[in-house]
Amino acid sequence: MSTTKEPAPVEELSYTEASLELDAIVEFFERREVDVDVLVSQLERATSLIDELDKRLRHTRAQVEELVPRLEALAGDVDNYEDDDDE
Repeated sequence: MSTTKEPAPVEELSYTEASLELDAIVEFFERREVDVDVLVSQLERATSLIDELDKRLRHTRAQVEELVPRLEALAGDVDNYEDDDDE
């Protein structure tokens, strides 16, 4: 029976937590000789983290691409309003 605590599901981690955990896994592989069982579990966890981080980045990018034109339109409205005040 293992006393090792199961890691939190990647979906429950903040972006920063997931990124830091992925960095720790990479450092683990760079610094240690790892047995096959640990290697597989860590690679599976790293893959899950990468997938989740990628999904969040794509979602954030889509949001930014949607919001930027709206902000630009609002900025244009403000500029037009200021131009009207000058007259």
